[in-house]
Amino acid sequence: MAFSVIISFPWIHDLAKIVTYPIAIAIISGISYIPGYLNAFLIISLLFDKQPKFKNENPTEPVTILIAAFNEEKRIYNTLKYIKNQDYHGKITILVIDNASNDQTVAEVNRAIDELQLNIKLLHEKRRGKFYALNYGLQWAKTNFVITLDADTILHSSAVRNLIARIESSPNDVAAVAGSILVRNSRENLWTKIQEWDYFLGIASIKRLQGLYQGTLVAQGAFSIYRIKDLKEIGGWPNAIGEDIVVTWRLLEKKRKIYFEPLAVAFTDVPASLIQFIRQRSRWARGMIEGLQAIKPWEQPQLYTKYLTGVNLIMPFLDITYTLFWIPGLILALFGHYWIVGPMTLLVLPLTLISFGVLYLYQKRFVFRPLNLKIRNNTIGFICFILFYQIIMSPVSTYGYIQEFLKMERKWK
Repeated sequence: MAFSVIISFPWIHDLAKIVTYPIAIAIISGISYIPGYLNAFLIISLLFDKQPKFKNENPTEPVTILIAAFNEEKRIYNTLKYIKNQDYHGKITILVIDNASNDQTVAEVNRAIDELQLNIKLLHEKRRGKFYALNYGLQWAKTNFVITLDADTILHSSAVRNLIARIESSPNDVAAVAGSILVRNSRENLWTKIQEWDYFLGIASIKRLQGLYQGTLVAQGAFSIYRIKDLKEIGGWPNAIGEDIVVTWRLLEKKRKIYFEPLAVAFTDVPASLIQFIRQRSRWARGMIEGLQAIKPWEQPQLYTKYLTGVNLIMPFLDITYTLFWIPGLILALFGHYWIVGPMTLLVLPLTLISFGVLYLYQKRFVFRPLNLKIRNNTIGFICFILFYQIIMSPVSTYGYIQEFLKMERKWK
C-alpha cells in the first residue's frame, strides 16, 4: 500500500495542477488506493481461510422452506422439482406464499402438489411486498430452522444438507448461514455470461471473506437458513426494498453471527437484459443504504462487524468517484489526456488478473471439485467482465443511491 502511494506521487502532482491537491488525493483514493487495499485484504484473507469441517455431514433436523412467489408461473414448478431431488434425510416442509400473483403461479404450485409428492402448503398474502409474504410464511413455520428460497432459484442436490450441516455445526449465537448463489442461465446471452463471473468470483469471494470474520453482511433471501427464534426476536423481515440486508444487520446488531457455506449451492436466473440488470442492482444498492440507515456501522457491537459494515459505508464514495472521474478519465485518455487514467493505470490489469486467478483456483478446488461441478468454458464473458463490468456496475449503483436519497417508489420486481 505504501509503495503504491509513493509511486503515485507524480500522478497526484499532475492531477493537482487541474483540481488542487485535496481533490486529487480524494479522486485517486476512490479509484486506486481504497480499491487496491480492499482487493489485497480479500486475497490475503482467502489465502488463510480454512473452512471448518461439519460435525455431522448427514443431519436430519426438520426444516421449513419459505418461497415467496409473485408471477412465477414459468419457474416455480421447476424450483419445487429440484427440492424433491435433495439428498437430505430430514423432513422438509415447503410453504409457498403467493403474493397476489395475476398469472398461473397458483395453478403451477397446485400441479406440483399433485405430481411431486412433496409436503407443500400453499398460502396467500394479498399485501404486495416480499417482506409481507415471508413474515406470513414465518407464522406457519413450526421447525427450529427456516430456509428462504427464491421462486426462480434451483438447488444443487446437496444444498439443503450442507446448509443445515453448517448451522448445526456452528455455535448457538450463529443466527443464519447464507448459501452460495451461482448463475444458471449463463448461456442465454453475453450479458448473462458476464454476470456468471461476477457471481463465481466477485460475490462468492466477498461472502467467503465476510464469513471468515463471522459477519456475512447479507444472508440473501435467494437461499439462506435462519434460526426461527432469532428471526422472531427482531420481528422478522422489515418493510424494506433490501429486506434481507436489513434483517441480517439487525441480527448482527443483536450480537449474533452470520456464516457462509460455499458448498450449499443454488443456481439462479440472472437478468438477461441491461434494463432488468439496472433494476436489480439499483435495488441492491438501495437495500445497502437502507441497512446503513437502520443500523450505523459504529452501532454494531462487534469489532469485525463494525469494520465490514464500515466498508459498505464507503462503497457509495467509491462508486460515485468511479462514475464521475474514472470513466470520464478513460474517455479523456483515448484522446491523449492522461490526467486521471494513464499508462500507469495499465499496471492494475495484471494485478487484477492475479487476484482473479487466485479466486478461480479457490472456487475450483474448494467448491466445484467437492460437488462434482464443472466450470463452463466462458472466455468471452470473462474478458468482458474484466474490461467492462465495473464501468456499468458503478453508475447503476450510483443510480440506486440517488433513488434511495430521493425516496423514489420501491418495487419488489
